[in-house]
Amino acid sequence: MSTVVKGGPLPRYYQLKEILHAKIRSGQWQPGTVIPSERELCEQYGISRMTARQAVTELVRDGLLYRAQGKGTFVARRRITQQLTVLTGFSQDMATRGLRAGAQVLDQKMVFANTEVAARLRVREGQPIFFLRRLRLANDEPLAMETTHITFLGCEELLDADLASTSLYALLRERFGLVLSEAEQEIEADLARAGEARLLRLDAGAAVLRMRRRTFANGGQVVEYAESVYRGDKYTFSTRLMYDLPGATEGAQP
Repeated sequence: MSTVVKGGPLPRYYQLKEILHAKIRSGQWQPGTVIPSERELCEQYGISRMTARQAVTELVRDGLLYRAQGKGTFVARRRITQQLTVLTGFSQDMATRGLRAGAQVLDQKMVFANTEVAARLRVREGQPIFFLRRLRLANDEPLAMETTHITFLGCEELLDADLASTSLYALLRERFGLVLSEAEQEIEADLARAGEARLLRLDAGAAVLRMRRRTFANGGQVVEYAESVYRGDKYTFSTRLMYDLPGATEGAQP
């Protein structure tokens, strides 16, 4: 389909959406390419401004395009898919994809654990813990905002660490001998709050993925409790599930 057919079985906005999608899928429009304006699409395909706007808006909603105020509409980079079967940090995860990981440190200090964080870290309420908030970048593009709480004997030494350019997990392993072995993780869909949207370069109320992770070192020691907000248009979490057939193991030999 390369033209919009009036009176056809498919709505005209949907036909245009498929035409534009095909240009992205085929690589004709590469990530970062600015697409024709709504006026240009109207002239090229003989459609109304409303039809062009609806097609483009749906592609923005699907994460294939993004709008930059005053600059136009661009082809988005492909989503990053993170497997949920292996424990990795952001820096390692980006490196495996050939992306340059980075961070902007928003806050780095010692705080007193509140009720919820103390319960997550298995420490007493009011205990001093290390607090870190960073904007996580891939090739200088913001992907996530991470709020991390760390507890171990000597965690205050992290105050002097350069956590804008250093992997936190690598630092814990190499400097403090803490080998992170497993984690519990919760993920839910939500809408970006005003401050999050500004930092992540999203429209207010855009879709995000919220993640809570509690990470353990060898021996079962809780080291980290993190709350992260990922861009919903850039990130996909993936896992593999095996079907447990009812009764499949009944009567099996030990």
